[in-house]
Order: sequence, then structure tokens, then C-alpha cells
Amino acid sequence: KEAMVDIDVKAKPLQPHWYERYVQPCVAELLGSALFIFIGCLSVVEDAEGTGRLQPALAHGLALGLTIAILGDI
Repeated sequence: KEAMVDIDVKAKPLQPHWYERYVQPCVAELLGSALFIFIGCLSVVEDAEGTGRLQPALAHGLALGLTIAILGDI
């Protein structure tokens, strides 16, 4: 029983750190939007013959899926 008394257990804080609460979501939103817009614009710049509307639509869909997969839990 004496060994149990010597162990100090720190309780988790109830509120997340200010960085996780304010800064991290803003940075994630900035990076996600930049990635989405950058890939979307790049998909339209090279307008290859015969792709039509399919190439930009697929590029935007893949960019959105990638952004959600990477930054979704923030």
C-alpha cells in the first residue's frame, strides 16, 4: 500500500490548450483551403483536348477527399 501512495497522477486539464483551441483549427483551415484552391486551379490550367469537365471535377473531388483525410480530425 505504501507504493501506491508514492505515485503522483496528474489529471488531464478539462480545457484543451489555447494552441489546440484557436491556432490549430485556423492553420488547418488555411492549409486545407490553399490545397483545395491550388489543385483546383492547376487542374484547369492545362486544358487537354477531350477531358471537358471531367478533369477539374475529379481534381477537385480528390483534393477535397485528401484535405478531409489529412485535416478532418483537427
